[in-house]
This record gives sequence, C-alpha cells and structure tokens, in this order.
Amino acid sequence: QGQLVESGGGLVQAGGSLRLSCTASGRTFSGYTMGWFRQAPGKEREFVAAISWGGGSTYYADSVKGRFTISRDNAKNTVYLQMNSLKPEDTAVYYCAASPLIPIKLVERATEYDYWGQGTQVTVSS
Repeated sequence: QGQLVESGGGLVQAGGSLRLSCTASGRTFSGYTMGWFRQAPGKEREFVAAISWGGGSTYYADSVKGRFTISRDNAKNTVYLQMNSLKPEDTAVYYCAASPLIPIKLVERATEYDYWGQGTQVTVSS
C-alpha cells in the first residue's frame, strides 16, 4: 500500500514563496496522475493543481494560475508545488493526492483520487 508524505509548509509573508514536496513510498506513483488540494478552516477541500503521469500536462485552479507551478520527478517518486506571490487567502492545509487514471475533465474532483497524504500547513500573513 502506498503512502504520500507532504513537506515544505510553513509561515510566510504575503508576496513570499514556498515549495511543497510530496514523496511517495511503498509503491511507485510514476504512472499516476498527481494532484494538490487545499482546505482552509471552515471551507471545503478545493483543487489546486494536477499533473499527468509523464509531466506533460498540467492543470491549475484559476485562483493560482500564474503563481503556482506543479512538477514531478518520477525517479525520486516526488511531486512539487512551487508557490510564488502568496496571498493570505492561500492559507490552508495542502494535501497531495494520487490516482491511477483520471479523465482530464475530472482532475479537479477530490473523489477521483485514491491516495492522500496527511497534509502540510501553509500560513500566509498579511
């Protein structure tokens, strides 16, 4: 059974940057679509970004386009989320997720992902 572990969260001022990492263990996720989601207090979990198994296709929520970049290194079984120009509204727990097969039109649906990490807190101060 595979596991996903996120790291890289923390406290940053508005306008700053963070890079989140999600490392897989127990199995290879190189053939999986990988996604990042986030959940702020009192809000539902929302899609942030996703990347295809080969890294050739990426998808972003409108709220993070142009500021966040998702990438992956299959040799290291790791996916990254580079977050720039952070805003206070980006404050949330960020989760990594994996799925073996997702139609493109469904990459934003959390229910399509089979594996989840425990989350890492990102706090952006104003």
